Amino acid sequence: MREVYLDNAATTKVRPEIAEAMAKAMVENYGNPSSIYKAAQRAATAIAAARQQVADLIGASPKEIIFTGGGSEGDNMLIKGVAHANVKKGRHIITTQVEHHAVLHTCEELAKEGFEITYLPVDEFGRVTAAQVEAALRDDTILVSVMYANNEIGTIMPIREIGAVCRAHKVLLHTDAVQAAGHIPIDVTGDNIDLLTLTAHKFHGPKGVGAVYIRQGVRVPALIVGGGQEKGLRAGTENTAGIIGMGLAAAYAKENMEANAEKTRALRDKLIEGILAKIPEVRLNGHPTDRLPNNVNVSIRYIEGEGLLLLLDHMGIAASSGSACTSGSLDPSHVLLAIGLPHEIAHGSLRLTLSEENSSADVDYVLEQLPLIVEKLRAMSPLYHK
Repeated sequence: MREVYLDNAATTKVRPEIAEAMAKAMVENYGNPSSIYKAAQRAATAIAAARQQVADLIGASPKEIIFTGGGSEGDNMLIKGVAHANVKKGRHIITTQVEHHAVLHTCEELAKEGFEITYLPVDEFGRVTAAQVEAALRDDTILVSVMYANNEIGTIMPIREIGAVCRAHKVLLHTDAVQAAGHIPIDVTGDNIDLLTLTAHKFHGPKGVGAVYIRQGVRVPALIVGGGQEKGLRAGTENTAGIIGMGLAAAYAKENMEANAEKTRALRDKLIEGILAKIPEVRLNGHPTDRLPNNVNVSIRYIEGEGLLLLLDHMGIAASSGSACTSGSLDPSHVLLAIGLPHEIAHGSLRLTLSEENSSADVDYVLEQLPLIVEKLRAMSPLYHK
């Protein structure tokens, strides 16, 4: 049976050469980077090179990159940090209804501390506008947090325009770029971004390591205090092998971004067109064009997403019904509800996310198996027969 991995928004396969470099680092660059002897300085030099590689991916300075344990940690660090650092200026934060739960739950925690959160609604494609952000700004607004691209439906937000509004009003802009980084070009300077979150395992790096961008001059309190590593913002001996892996993954993503996007975009469009042509009563979720090059998200009426995923897995196809962080939940996606889908349709969602390692034959196999699985599930559905 063919195996087709189409859940790259959840995590990606570590590239073999990156895994080899990490293994080598664990036995050769094992010294503590904070020490002064040669073995330690080899590790420190490798970390410095990785910091430059990550900075280059988003157009930042290496001085503005802080390594973390991943995307959720980065979102918590930046949003809570900025809120607490600016509490004398105000307690109002603006975000959107379709953010990752690492942002939404962080905002909920801050609300318990007395911060006021405005959750901007989105249109049918999952987008907010710069005009919406500007209209929501108040004298006591201290932070705007809008994701660069949605992890479920792939819609790309107008971050550059939102950033211009925030900069004009002297309000900090944070963007969760976990899904976007490594897949589409990001320029933190041109986009007027003050704070940004990314993680390695979304672009063929290892899990358990990420980074945040903090624009020079922006103050964020320490997340973890201790030995003073990462400019005193995140204490603890550095994960040298993981950081090296992230740096190499960032360099690969930057060098191959255009070619990889072209390939996955062609596969994405073939998959979307095939699904809509072969299966009746299906809708595409997310913006039809302003979406990540590897994202396909559809809602298939009269079926449950859980049953669909189980049968796809039985045929060797790995997919998702939404965010990997909440895939075990029986509740429908908050993103799909936010774009106006009723519960019964939101429950039948399917997310297929590609990488450059997928092939046209993989898409053909999905287009062969998916209609058969949908037909089987609908045959058991009383709603379909009605």
